[in-house]
Amino acid sequence: MTEQAPAQILVRPYSPDDRARVREICFLTGYMGEPIDWQWRDQESFADMFTGYYTDVEPESAFVAELDGEVSGYLLGCVDSDRAWSPGSVAGRHILRRGIAFRPGTAAMIWRTFGDALADIVTGRTDPRKLEFADSRWPAHLHIDLLPPARGHGIGRRLMDCWFARLRAHRITGCHLGTLAENTGAIAFFESVGFRVHGPALPIPGPRRREGGRLHSQIMVTEVEALAGEDHT
Repeated sequence: MTEQAPAQILVRPYSPDDRARVREICFLTGYMGEPIDWQWRDQESFADMFTGYYTDVEPESAFVAELDGEVSGYLLGCVDSDRAWSPGSVAGRHILRRGIAFRPGTAAMIWRTFGDALADIVTGRTDPRKLEFADSRWPAHLHIDLLPPARGHGIGRRLMDCWFARLRAHRITGCHLGTLAENTGAIAFFESVGFRVHGPALPIPGPRRREGGRLHSQIMVTEVEALAGEDHT
């Protein structure tokens, strides 16, 4: 029986040469770590919404993880969330410039988004504007995604170490993130590195679970100073 060689892992700062691969990973992990193409087939717009700002405007806050020489995950951060692009505004640009509201593979979700948002407001279920989290106690935020082969090697924690080190170096004392309330694995991971649930889970207009139900956004927060000196390796 041949022993399998241990995985070779490298976590490093993002480089512009990583841009295409980061965008690909974003699309391949866009639905709770799985491909999003079954309900959003346009990779260009999806990657722009969730990676464009970080790779093109604030690349110094981005890190990638190589597994056996291939980029297989990333952490994209923003030290001041007021600067980041809203995914909705990015989608709006693609609607105007590329007509994705009328393309197969994107049109259904876009029109469902408008319908869900209107219904939520009319029924008083929630105000979709509350999904845009802003709180000066937690000004930074992040996105982290790993392809399946990169999971279970401690890579996520190593990426988080790099991010927390950057926040401490810039005296940023709080960080938040948004995840899906249905993604219990992600919530457990974030709790393991110091985040906690903040506020209620809110329904997201547009996207659906595979069985058709609404998905919900869950904000999580952490005080970066509280993590100083702790070992997350």
